[in-house]
Amino acid sequence: MSPAPTVGELAHLVRSKNAGPFWQTLDVFLDDDASYRAVAEAPAIDPAVIGPLYRVDPASVRIFRLPSIRVVKISFPRRATQGGIADRDMHAGQQHVPLARLRLDATAP
Repeated sequence: MSPAPTVGELAHLVRSKNAGPFWQTLDVFLDDDASYRAVAEAPAIDPAVIGPLYRVDPASVRIFRLPSIRVVKISFPRRATQGGIADRDMHAGQQHVPLARLRLDATAP
């Protein structure tokens, strides 16, 4: 049996960005309804999985499923305020990689 696909393998685009100085957002854009359902309904797209993946409290993770445009948005507090001394990615532009590599069948640790 082959492993479950990753979010990135099914997505047209996975990106990350600031959602203000205290939050960041991950966007998953999908090309068709089947891919959208596979990602949106996957066990991995859950605060209990996303929280540990990004080292944030799962209770703070917000997931928005937008079927009309085939997008899944995931938002959570930044661990460091944008532009602060501990900030290593001012625009949160490199934070999409863990999500893109996440297998759809991943469950909470």
